[in-house]
Amino acid sequence: MNKLVLMVFLTASWLSVSAAETDKLDQILQSPHRSAAHKARDKYRHPKQTLEFFDVKPYMTVVEIWPGAGWYTEILAPYLKDEGMLYAAHFSEHASVPYFRKSLANFKQKLAADPKIYGKVKVTILNPPEQLAIAPEGSVDRVLTFRNVHNWMQAGTAEQVFAAMFKALRPGGLLGVVEHRANPETPVDPQAKSGYVHEKTVIALAKQAGFDLLDKSDINRNPKDSTQHPKGVWTLPPSLRLGDQDKEKYQKIGESDRMTLKFIKPFNKNRAL
Repeated sequence: MNKLVLMVFLTASWLSVSAAETDKLDQILQSPHRSAAHKARDKYRHPKQTLEFFDVKPYMTVVEIWPGAGWYTEILAPYLKDEGMLYAAHFSEHASVPYFRKSLANFKQKLAADPKIYGKVKVTILNPPEQLAIAPEGSVDRVLTFRNVHNWMQAGTAEQVFAAMFKALRPGGLLGVVEHRANPETPVDPQAKSGYVHEKTVIALAKQAGFDLLDKSDINRNPKDSTQHPKGVWTLPPSLRLGDQDKEKYQKIGESDRMTLKFIKPFNKNRAL
């Protein structure tokens, strides 16, 4: 993409964050439909700053990839429900992994319990490599994925998923990626068994699918995280896989160091590679 075009795009994006949109996000973040436990993680996940960095607007069509229990869905659904649309590309009810099936069932139960907030959310399936139609081709403005890339690398399906995200986006649409960031001085693990992924690996996967890197941010950076832990990223909160062993130590570190990357589907590329 032409550098001048990129500069204009970035400038327009940042200037277009209106006070009304900021107020709306603030109200949602403090809303009683979010649990105290979920609100407590805002200091690590920085949802307001992250969504603003990804330039998510209330009138857009957005895909949230593998929303899990719906931490970000609790924010995106009310933000988009009046003017936009949210696709939640979740697990398959026929997934071979029991955890996936249970997670989907719990997520659907969550949506059904509060139709005022979640009534417009459309659940689709991302079950690579078989089911990749997360939204109609070329129909969405934003695709967002939070801490999922390592799962696809472990399963050997990362290339297919990035291609699916590219396919769903309209030209000029953005892909927002938040992922546990590996220390760049450590060897690259193609399966990301620790849960940490090298930033250059994510960028390479996105570029292979046809994306251009638009920008990166340290919004979700945690300099206290050495990334070297006995149980990988799951040693840290909120998982705390070691239980009470060194619990205070890991709570002081907080949640993982994370990259926050923004990619664009170029106007001159109409399909994934």
